Amino acid sequence: MANHMIVQNRPKILFISHSYPPTMGGVESQNYNLAQGLARIADIKIIANGKGKVWLPIFIPLTFLRGIFLMFQYDVCLVGNGVLAPVAAILKFLYPHKRFFSVVHGLDITFITKKGILSKIYKAVNIPSLNVLDRLFMVGNFTIEEAVKAGISRERCVFIPNGVSPESLRKLHAREELSNLFGADVSGKKVILRLARFVPHKGTSWFIENVMPKLVDDIVMIAAGHRVAKNTAGDPDNFLECERVIEEKGLTNRVKLLPSLSQEGIEILLNTTDLVVSPNIHHPGSMEGFGINAIEASACGRVVLASNMEGLADAVKENENGFLLEPENVDVWVSAIEELFKKDESYLEDFGKKAAKFTKEHFSWNGISHRYLEEMEKIAK
Repeated sequence: MANHMIVQNRPKILFISHSYPPTMGGVESQNYNLAQGLARIADIKIIANGKGKVWLPIFIPLTFLRGIFLMFQYDVCLVGNGVLAPVAAILKFLYPHKRFFSVVHGLDITFITKKGILSKIYKAVNIPSLNVLDRLFMVGNFTIEEAVKAGISRERCVFIPNGVSPESLRKLHAREELSNLFGADVSGKKVILRLARFVPHKGTSWFIENVMPKLVDDIVMIAAGHRVAKNTAGDPDNFLECERVIEEKGLTNRVKLLPSLSQEGIEILLNTTDLVVSPNIHHPGSMEGFGINAIEASACGRVVLASNMEGLADAVKENENGFLLEPENVDVWVSAIEELFKKDESYLEDFGKKAAKFTKEHFSWNGISHRYLEEMEKIAK
C-alpha cells in the first residue's frame, strides 16, 4: 500500500507493521492511524500484516526480503513495534547510511518477563536489536522507564503518545441502540463501559468482582473488547474469569460481556454510555503502555475514570479529559462513581465537551503524526 500524496523535501518512509487491520487491537489501531497520518504529510510505503499472528512466520521473512530490495528507494524505515526490531536492525547493517526507527509499546518490553522459550529468544534478540536503531518512539513515559531497566539506552528513547481521530469515532447514536447491545432496556439506568482486551492487567474482572456489587442496581456495565487466543504469546485470556465472577456475584442482569464487537458497535458504546472506566491493576509481566481506549472515550465526550498508573497517567490528565484514581482501591472507585452519578446531568455533558476539546487539541493523530515526522527528520538530515 502507498500514500496518496508526495511532500517535497520530506524523508521517504518505509513503514512496516506486523499488526494491522482488519485484525482488531490497540497496536493494530495505533499502527494504522500512524501510517495513515504520515501518508497525508510524507511519501510513505506501507507493508502490513492484516492476517493476525498466525501469518507472522510467513510475513516476517517475506517482508525482510522485500525490505532488502526496497530500502534503497527510501530514506528511513519505521517498524510498528519491537517484534520487527531484528528486521530493522539487519536492514540497518545492510544500509548503514539510512535511518531506522521503531514504535515501542508496553508489551514490547514486558514480554521478556514471560515464561517460555519465546520470551528468552525475544530478550536475547529483540532487545539488542532495538538498541541499535536510531530512535525508539515510546508510547508512554512508564514504558521508557521499563525499557531502561531492560537494558535499552535512554538516549534512544523519545516519548510520543498515541493519538485518536475524533472525527472517525464521534457519531450520532440513539440510546435505544445501547439498549439493543445490552440486551435489555437501559433507559433510566446509568451505563458504565469498560473497553479493552480481556486480559488480567486491564482490571475488568477486578472491577466486576469488587466494585459492581457495591453500586446500586440502577448502575449497569458493559465490558467490550476482543479475546486473546489461547496459544498467543503475551497476555493470557481473562474472559472466562469475567464470566465466572459475574455468575458468582449474581450480576448476570447487570453486567454484559461483548467480545469481538464490530466497529459500529464500539462507536455506539463510545457515544451513548454514561461513564467509561479503565480500572487497570498491577499484574506481573504486563503493563499499560498508554491507554488508547481512555482517549478514544474522552474524544467522544465521555467522562473517564482511570487508574493512576503506568501509561494511563500519560493519556488521562486530571480534570481535563478524565480523573485518575488509586489502583485497586475499591472504596475510592465506588465513591468516585457514586459522586459522579449524583451530579446534575449537565455536569457530565459539560465535562464531556471539555474532555473532547482537550483530547482533540493534545492527542489528535494529525498532530501526533507530525511529531513522528519531525523526530525522524532530525535524525535523517
